[in-house]
Amino acid sequence: MARRNHPTIPNAQQGLAVPDIIRLWLLRMLVPLGGYREFIGRNGFNSDQLATLLGLGAWVEDSTREFDPRRVLADLRKLWQEAERKACGAELPGQLAANVRRLSGLVGLAEADCRILEFAVLLHNERLLDDTGDLLGHLSSVKVIYALSVILDLTVQAVRVSLGPDGVLARTGLVTVDRGGSSTLCRKLDLLSEHFADSIYSSDTDPVNLLRGMVTISAPPHLALSDFGHVQSMLSLLCPYIRHAVANGRKGVNIFIHGAPGTGKTQLAKVLAQELSCDLFEVSGEDGDGDPVDGERRLRAYRAAQGFLGQQRVLLLFDEVEDVFNDGNNFIGRKSTAQTRKAWMNRMLEENPVPALWLSNSIHSLDKAFIRRFDMVFELPMPTRKQRERIVRDACGDLLGATGVTRIASSEALAPAVVSKAAAVIGCIRDEIGTASASSAIELLIGNTLEAQGHQPIRPNDPNCLPDTYDPAFLRSDADLARIADGLERSRSGRLCLYGPPGTGKTAYGRWLAARLDVPLLVKRASDLMSMWVGENEKNIARTFRQAEREGALLLIDEVDSFLQDRRGAERGWEVSLVNEMLTQMESFAGVFIASTNLMGGLDQAALRRFDLKVKFDFLGREQAIAMLGRYCDSLCIGLPGDRALEKIVRLANLTPGDFAAVVRRSRFSGIDSPEDLVAALESECAVKEGSRAGIGFLQ
Repeated sequence: MARRNHPTIPNAQQGLAVPDIIRLWLLRMLVPLGGYREFIGRNGFNSDQLATLLGLGAWVEDSTREFDPRRVLADLRKLWQEAERKACGAELPGQLAANVRRLSGLVGLAEADCRILEFAVLLHNERLLDDTGDLLGHLSSVKVIYALSVILDLTVQAVRVSLGPDGVLARTGLVTVDRGGSSTLCRKLDLLSEHFADSIYSSDTDPVNLLRGMVTISAPPHLALSDFGHVQSMLSLLCPYIRHAVANGRKGVNIFIHGAPGTGKTQLAKVLAQELSCDLFEVSGEDGDGDPVDGERRLRAYRAAQGFLGQQRVLLLFDEVEDVFNDGNNFIGRKSTAQTRKAWMNRMLEENPVPALWLSNSIHSLDKAFIRRFDMVFELPMPTRKQRERIVRDACGDLLGATGVTRIASSEALAPAVVSKAAAVIGCIRDEIGTASASSAIELLIGNTLEAQGHQPIRPNDPNCLPDTYDPAFLRSDADLARIADGLERSRSGRLCLYGPPGTGKTAYGRWLAARLDVPLLVKRASDLMSMWVGENEKNIARTFRQAEREGALLLIDEVDSFLQDRRGAERGWEVSLVNEMLTQMESFAGVFIASTNLMGGLDQAALRRFDLKVKFDFLGREQAIAMLGRYCDSLCIGLPGDRALEKIVRLANLTPGDFAAVVRRSRFSGIDSPEDLVAALESECAVKEGSRAGIGFLQ
């Protein structure tokens, strides 16, 4: 259809005018498509305004003239025939025509695509066109295709191809047909967004701006690539791969990154874009009015962005993918948005021109059929302790001293987002609360957030710090502990089982050994790993071993008997799978693993065979008790023990290093002024055990 400047039809009564192209469309809806049946009544028109605009004003204005439906229809047919003869001169409004031309060059619209898009935009903008379309009644998808072929003078096949799932209009989301039942013409033709029709019709705009409210350009990151050193092995693959994809126009590049909230997934996406000198566009989770957008709309926004941005050096970010992959309800059999469009999703993951980063809090929301179509799938865990220290130091600047940085970074659950938020809050009020209070204020905010998330708050003291009085020579064991340390220092690999009564120094030896090997220490207790949900214990165990391997840490699992009970006595299936998972992880772990237990007798026999060394820790012997008493007397500055104190200490058959630790803690509020006071306190600790030997763990 030619597009020249065109005259408009004025409406003397209403002061209105419409382009000839719209008048032609109105007449085609009324005559060939039969809308006249609703438009022309027995005694008048359905819309006098429409009648006047079309040239039937005489039937409205002359009150003396009897309304004759048959003659009115004849006049209407003449108007339609006249409009058809002049159809080659009808043209779109200039701004819409210019925007569609630019859009066509960007996404590759065919002639039929352009004409359908133009009509759909005007249908959503011009109330008179919309109202006339309603006269056609409720249309099925098949009837919509036929109606468009008549209105736009296209073949039915051309319209069907344009609006088909493989057409550019559908793939970009510019125009889609609502295939869910019958409805009015306007409701059946769905546009890209609520703002799209107005933007493309009335303003001279860059086509990318048409994505307003659907896709936004991301702000710069506040973290650096060095802050993600704990996933360096993945980054060493990811960065060159995306760089190659952008440079060579590789299609179907999709990366799935999952991890707990706050681990920095969005920041990593921004850092990657910055590192590769690409703009990063993010699929919005809310519309222009701030209201949330459902998974269907977000997918359409993503699809449109792929079409609009395919020729630019950009990356596309789809955060919170649960909106698409996990918005169903398996309990009632309702599938997710992605599952109901499985074939389309698969094709989109194979053909997208813009590399896409998909972010989720959990991999479990993803159908396995989708997982295999991603080029890379990896978890972004919490940063290692060294990484956490760097992040805290960089975010908080001079708001925290070195001690505060170390104390905050000791929390394994500390996410970068929590640190950034607390630092931003305190930075705003620093002048009011004073620099001296800033450090404690940051710790307070971070600690409260950690507790609200179900994690341990920041501890005032490092639980893995050994006292100055510690010496492995004080421990009583059936193996040479110093020699074991020498061997592990050379091999950097080993599986040890430390067993014996509580308080005999098993956990403390693990801490000392980590310091000796100069590696981080990762301590987990049964309460840290056990869950009420079936299958979750195994996941926690696997996650812990992966964390230790990633951080290069010595892994110490206390109360390991909770996970290695003899399978011959198992009554439930999950008890067996729990032991199996622990054994599997032990065998595949390449670092130093220490398991400690007070209950050696009930361990699974296969588990015992998998330990390289089993070391028994026992109550202090005579010489060890005397040596430890002297060391603690010196540490407390209470003088050397006399013969009476020494006689008493050697009679304590169930004395442990943990008893000394408990007494020293007590001395902070209940004074110990002499060696005799210290021995008396130790006697009291041993007496409480009474044969049950349920002592207090060393340095807990």
